[in-house]
Amino acid sequence: MATEEVSKPPPLPPYPQMIMEALDALQQKEGANKSSLSKYIESKYGDLPAGHANLLSAHLTAMKDSGELLFVKNNYLRPGSDAPPKRGRGRPRKDPNSSPEPKKPKPAAGPPAVSKTGRPRGRPRKVKPQPAPNGLEGVVALSKGLLFPELVTNNLDK
Repeated sequence: MATEEVSKPPPLPPYPQMIMEALDALQQKEGANKSSLSKYIESKYGDLPAGHANLLSAHLTAMKDSGELLFVKNNYLRPGSDAPPKRGRGRPRKDPNSSPEPKKPKPAAGPPAVSKTGRPRGRPRKVKPQPAPNGLEGVVALSKGLLFPELVTNNLDK
């Protein structure tokens, strides 16, 4: 049997490297869109994997999110040296090297603020009932017949 050498195509470079080469070769001032990048990569590296379009999209998105590429008006371009650094979403972190800001003193607690209507804000407090002068509540005394004994009828008289 003869030992034949099968010529394998040279291995492809990583997608980020191919994308950067395509951007440099296209030399467009406003950047290059996805289709022009794909056409350049296909023309330079003939044999590409079956999912080339999906791989290219995934790598472009990853490079855009990491800040390696800028995405402006549907075009990808390299960030310039004067470009601001990529910031994430949300509130920026505190600078650990900065001095802490002095805390503002709280104003002294005075009388509660009165609104335009003359009443204080919020729900009014519950008022505790005042005891009757004889020590019994009026309602309790009335129900027991202590205040008006002539109104209370006894069923025992019959």
